[in-house]
Formats: sequence, structure tokens, C-alpha cells
Amino acid sequence: METQAPAVKPLTSWFRQQPQSGRAAPFLPMSQAEMKALGWDTCDIVIVTGDAYIDHPSFGMAIIGRLLEAQGFRVGIIAQPDWHSAEPFKALGKPKLFFGVTGGNMDSMVNRYTADRRLRHDDAYTPGGEGGKRPDRCTLVYAQRCREAFKDVPVILGGIEASLRRIAHYDYWSDKVRRSMLADAKADLLLYGNAERAILEVAHRLAAGEAPRACADIRGVALFRPVPAHYTELDASDLDSAEEGAERRAGDVVIRLPSCEQVEQDREAYARASRVLHRESNPGNARPLVQRHGDRDLWLNAPPIPLTSAEMDAVYELPYARAPHPSYGNAKIPAWEMIRFSVTIMRGCFGGCSFCSITEHEGRIIQSRSEGSILREIERVRDKTAGFTGVISDIGGPTANMYRMACKDRDAEAACRRASCVYPAICPNLDTSHEQLIKLYRKAREVPGVKKVMIASGVRYDLAVHSPDYVKELVSHHVGGYLKIAPEHTERGPLEMMRKPGIASYHRFKQMFDAAAARAGKQYFLIPYFIAAHPGTTDEDMMNLALWLKRNRYRADQVQTFLPSPMATSTAMHHTAINPMRAVRRGASEPVVVIKGLRQRRLHKAFLRYHDPDNWPVLREALKAMGRSDLIGGRPDQLVPALQPPGTGKAAATPRPVRPGKGAPRFTTKGVRPRR
Repeated sequence: METQAPAVKPLTSWFRQQPQSGRAAPFLPMSQAEMKALGWDTCDIVIVTGDAYIDHPSFGMAIIGRLLEAQGFRVGIIAQPDWHSAEPFKALGKPKLFFGVTGGNMDSMVNRYTADRRLRHDDAYTPGGEGGKRPDRCTLVYAQRCREAFKDVPVILGGIEASLRRIAHYDYWSDKVRRSMLADAKADLLLYGNAERAILEVAHRLAAGEAPRACADIRGVALFRPVPAHYTELDASDLDSAEEGAERRAGDVVIRLPSCEQVEQDREAYARASRVLHRESNPGNARPLVQRHGDRDLWLNAPPIPLTSAEMDAVYELPYARAPHPSYGNAKIPAWEMIRFSVTIMRGCFGGCSFCSITEHEGRIIQSRSEGSILREIERVRDKTAGFTGVISDIGGPTANMYRMACKDRDAEAACRRASCVYPAICPNLDTSHEQLIKLYRKAREVPGVKKVMIASGVRYDLAVHSPDYVKELVSHHVGGYLKIAPEHTERGPLEMMRKPGIASYHRFKQMFDAAAARAGKQYFLIPYFIAAHPGTTDEDMMNLALWLKRNRYRADQVQTFLPSPMATSTAMHHTAINPMRAVRRGASEPVVVIKGLRQRRLHKAFLRYHDPDNWPVLREALKAMGRSDLIGGRPDQLVPALQPPGTGKAAATPRPVRPGKGAPRFTTKGVRPRR
């Protein structure tokens, strides 16, 4: 089922810039020597990326590079350059059209720091997994170095780091609101979301002699420009008004968000801006947004139109080398090792989880490849990927089981403003059939030379429970001992703030999973993932989750503390202590419990690892402060033992310093309801 959307120029219908002699480059060049071997004296476009160059469709720089190459543009790659001077950015000479700058497949701050703001010492996207090969906010730094290298060459930002920082945004690592990355980078354009359509149109227009500012009408583009006189402005910046810019008007309309200066100083203004931006995210009905930055207006066009299946096929069947660039030699790149035998079958996610940035980047409309294209890629993995042993490690995407799912009514989809198609309940207009996905799984495992097809992408279990056949197929043929799923919590408060289904849905899926495993004669296990310290979570919620884990005999080895990534709805909650999923108005906004202090965040994490002796001292202290000393002891229904084994709990038991003239610091808990 294709998506109803405004008319748009197909990706494959552009007139080629120049005849392409011979076949595609074995790899896009990273050196002057490689350019010379291709017969090039210059590049039209140079892509600068924070990741190692891996020529595979799981990596954004490869997709964009090969797509531009297919249009006749000469594209070079500068990967992970030394950013301390502009010289490495001159390696391929002066590009004729523009520099394209991306941070890579991850936000550089998420890549480099833990949820506790601790520095990571490794980087999965770097040869040898070596850390420190990119600067903080690398898109910003690279753009500035490109400008220093060649002042008159346009600089265009893209990738997830720029996409999620396209407006004024809360930055968790500096604990402040920062300007749009476009402003700080002093770039010409910022392309957000999956940018295939936008990058082709920008490239062709610049090749035709247009200036970057002339690209103001392209979807998915952000730039600084005044509001045209013929546009009607709807003001969403007045917090004393209940009007949030939602009014529908005929003609050209733009919605004015609270300014950068407003959202820096006023948390309710920040929550309002977040609410309005997320509401204007459906390509079928979104209007442009404008946000004042100083004396300039930042203009954001409506989101890009999703790709059709034919266009998705064309993108994923470009002539990728399907390997890291030869300059890396035998060095292992962990991200490549993880995906080298996997196949992407779809994009987007309609789950709308408030802590996740997939929707903000890829959108909630599912873009699926055709069955034939997927099977052909499996054959290419079999035939061309060194080390293939017959196991496809994953066929999926942001989720495992949204393939081919779409709204049954195209008109309803185009008009819809829901943030999630599955919360608080599955929309009756959503086609949740797993039939086509089951057929794909069966055909994939029948490809000659393929022994097993694994599913490593996360399964959306609240959808899977509506398809016993899918659960049977999944368990019988595509699970290798463990299946990871993400209920995220057990308690209603945090689940509501996350837009996640209640734990009853998880229990139903577990029953179906266990029954299917028993029928297949398999001993498989579900591994549930949970988040600590998410907005809306009290200490009591975490205590109840820990009790649930103990009752169900789960001992989590790896736990996740909420990390406020740019632009996510949960991040707006974390920063403002306001719920932007409900109306935001001065003095009438809904408050949210937030967990910000490092000690409190570590307590929530400790509840997830209630079984770790190192956590017992802090848990005992917390339980006493909560009036739950009854959970301290050795009975099965108690959470932590009363006595600490010798040699354990050293870090947690270290006495905290007492300031002169003060008593011992009092441990406080967050949002605990008194027992009755």
C-alpha cells in the first residue's frame, strides 16, 4: 500500500547532469589519487562525515553519495578528518557545487557520552573502535572548517545530528538551550529527515546556477529567510493564549514558534515550541514553521514526502561496494561488523514513543521496499559479503514488524495529527496485518545458500499479539535463543509519559511466545528492556518495577538510563518539567515529575539492578526513606538483604562528606506517595 501524499517529482525522473562513462566508482574517492584514477580533476560535491566511510546502504553518507553519483555528479568523501585545522578539508580540492556535512549515523554527543555524561572511550563507527576521532557536535565543527577551507563554497548540513538540532533545542550535555545548528554552523542550508528528495533537488538547482537561498521552497529544508509577504502567520508564541497555531486557514500559512530567546528563558515557551513542532510532522498536512533567532527568522519547510516502494528499491539497489573503504585495511569497524549480514526492509515508525527520535527524523509513515528488492539484496549479501556463513543477521529497520503497515484510509492519513498510531490504543484505521511480512520471512529463508534468517530489530509486541501466525513464524524460524523487546516500564505513570502500552500487553505476548516455543520444541527466552529515570517516573515506580523483576526472576545485566536526546518529546519534559503532549498555556500546563540529579538517576538505575550487591547500600537507604523497610531482608518477597556481604558495595557505601556546621546529608526520594 502506497502513501497518499502531495504530488512530488520521482527520484528516478531527474535528468542526469552528464553522461556517465563506464560503470560506477568502486568506492567514492577519498584521495586525489583515487580521483585521478577515475579521470577526475575535481569533485562536484564533497561529503564530510563523522563516521568511517563504509559503502553500504546502512550508512547515510553512502546512500547520499551513491544517489548523487547516479545523477552524474562527481562525489568525494572526507571521513573523520582531523578537525584542528582546515587543511584536511582541502584534501579533495575545491568542490564545484557544495560541501555536504553530516555527523554520521549517530548524534556525536550520544555517540561520545553516556547517559551520566561520562566520556566513552570507544566509537563503533571508527576503525578499531577507537574513540576520540570526532569532536563534540562534529557537524558544527566540520561546517566551520569547510568554510575556512573554501569561503565561497556553499555548506549544506544533513544527517541525524543536524536533523534533530534544526530548531532551538535543549542540549543535555551543556544543560542549556542552544540555537539551531544551522545558526552556529553558519551553513547555507540544513536538510532534515531522510533527505534523498531534497539533496537531489538542491544539487540540480545549484548545478543550474541557483543560489542556496533559492531552495527555500524545497520540503525538508531549513534556512534563514524573511517570511514572504503573501504568507499568513499563525502565532503560537503567546503563552497567555490557548491558541497554539492549530487553526486551519486557506492559502499559504506559516506558524510562528516561540523565539530562540523565549525558549532559552521560559520553559513553558520551550514546551509550547516542542508541542507545535511535533504536531506539524505529518507530510500530508504540515505547515512551515518559523522561529526567530536574534534578528533573523529560521524557516523550516514541511517534512519530506516519504519514498514510494519503487523509490526505496532504487535507493537500496545502487551499486554499493558493501564494504569499508580499502584504506582501512584489516581494521575492524564494530558498526560494520554488526550490520554486514543484515538487510533493511523499511523506514519510519508510527509508535510515537516520546523518548525516541526516529519519528522526528524518519517520520511515522512506513516506507517499505518491495519483496523482490529485499530478496535480491539477500542474494548480494550471500554472493559478495566476505565471511558470510549462511546466516542473515537481521531483516528489519527501526522496528521488526511494521513492514507494509499503513493507514487504511489515505485521506484520513493525510489529515491525521496523532503522534502515535498505537497509543493509547491501536487506531482502527491502521492495517496491522503481518501477512506480507510472514511471506517475506518465508521467502527469505528459502533463498539458496541461506541457512537462517534472524530478527534482531525490536519487535513491537503490541502489534504482534494480533497475529498468532507471525509469533509462530518468528519463534519457529527467526529467534536464536533470546529475543529482545522493550516494555520500558511496568507502571502506568511513566508508561503514559513514554506513550507505551501497559505491561498487560507484554504478558500476553510472553504467553504467546512461550506457547509457540513449546510447540516448536525450543527453549527460548524473552529479554525485556527497561528505562530508568524517565520523566514521569517516581522512586516508587522504580521500586515497583524492581519488585516485578524479582517476581519474574529477571536480572538485567545491562540497563538503560534515560538520555535526553535533542528534540524528543521526553527531552522537552526533562528540561521543562511540563507535559507537552497536553495543552501548554501560561500557568495551566500539566507538570511532570523529572529526575535530574545524578544521585537520583543512579538510584533509579540501581532499582533495575536490585540483585547487584554494589547497589544494596543505596537501595536500603532509599527504602528506609520511602518508609519501605519491610522490603529489606532475606525473604523471597523482599528486595535487598539486611546485611552486606563483606567486600561488596564499596562504591555505594562510601560515606558522603558532611559540610561544616551541617548534619549528615538527608536522603530524599522523589514523588513517593505515603503508605496507607
